[in-house]
Amino acid sequence: MTRPASSKLNKHAKTCSLVLDGNTVKARLQAERIETNSVVHVDWVRFTILRRNAPTPSVDDLFPPAEPATKDATNTNASPSAITWAPSVFDDRWQQLRKQLLEMPDPDYSASIQAKDLALLVAEALGPDFELHPEIRKGHDFYRFRWSILRNAEEVAWVGYGASGDSPRQSAQAKTIHANIYGSATTFAQHGWNQRIAAICDDTQATLTRCDLALDFFDGITGGMNRIKDDYTNGLCDSGGKRLKCNMVGDWANGKARSFYFGSKEAGKQTNVYEKGHQIVGDKDPSPWMRAELRYGNKLRFLPIEILRRPQDHFAGASDWHAALLREHGKDQVTPEPIPCEPKLAAQTIEAEVTRNKRWVKDVAGPSLALLFSFMDATEFAAIVEGAKLPGRLARFTRNEIARVYSAATERINKGASAGHAYA
Repeated sequence: MTRPASSKLNKHAKTCSLVLDGNTVKARLQAERIETNSVVHVDWVRFTILRRNAPTPSVDDLFPPAEPATKDATNTNASPSAITWAPSVFDDRWQQLRKQLLEMPDPDYSASIQAKDLALLVAEALGPDFELHPEIRKGHDFYRFRWSILRNAEEVAWVGYGASGDSPRQSAQAKTIHANIYGSATTFAQHGWNQRIAAICDDTQATLTRCDLALDFFDGITGGMNRIKDDYTNGLCDSGGKRLKCNMVGDWANGKARSFYFGSKEAGKQTNVYEKGHQIVGDKDPSPWMRAELRYGNKLRFLPIEILRRPQDHFAGASDWHAALLREHGKDQVTPEPIPCEPKLAAQTIEAEVTRNKRWVKDVAGPSLALLFSFMDATEFAAIVEGAKLPGRLARFTRNEIARVYSAATERINKGASAGHAYA
């Protein structure tokens, strides 16, 4: 019997399903703690590899046979390319995959099979519940294509390749392959998945671009969300003697579905403490479950592969506050590993932004400036520029920081160099 979507029975069924999902997630996280002896869960991972370091295509990939060989379940040393679908079970999928590969333009073909092999490696590392979707899909994040990794027919990770445009930045991106592994994959991955992904990163000389570390308090944090706010107000969340930016999200007036952010994505380190039970089930969930999620990015930071192998140490290294929260969880035998800002990366970011600004002045505003200098006297010109604010993308830097890289930016423009990636 089909009931209206708004019926009470359907709403109740949906709530029961969410509660079941929440309990399943909690059970998985608890089992992982027992297996790994770590209370910090790696919740999200992204990494990029250069194509020259990507898996080498097999002969079967370069010259696809008419039919695939049946997978030998006893061959545990098979290469990723040798892991194929048996025709007796997945013949249609094989034919779809083969057709997709053969129809790829020559410049994209090699990248496609390299990305496919990396996707197979990632799926294998996550565990037997994960499989590769047989069709090439539209890419994300400026990649032209992607291979999807599925669990229960839902995408939980993807591997992107190819550039979606011809700009210098995207031309550089075309030389890379990128893997994005969601929290919905890491939660249900086979134990030890993070060690296996770390090994893949080592083998391919990958660059970690994001890693989320989650510390769950299933019975809540002492003092609740208001305690987190008080900790911040009292300076306990400061880092390096500086008060970090904060953002409060959710229904704080009624104490529902609240999140407290401090730090910034621009600096490559942000912490979000939130009511996890409300996120999964909804704000009517009575569960006290809270999560402190530390989100590291490679904006102004170099993320070591070891963060995947030693998540507790790198969580504790974020600040004294993070280490104290870990001790509240009963984990005091850790070696805090900070991931500091890299001054060199910071300088590169400022130089890239200044280069963009100067190039815009040269290519776009140049004619107007020429007209201005031809007919405007010095007094009128001074009235316009004196006290003017910095342009929007440069406003986060000081004038001294801009001055230090201004000459280098001029040289980049004169040489015709790209502004490069502004990791902001």
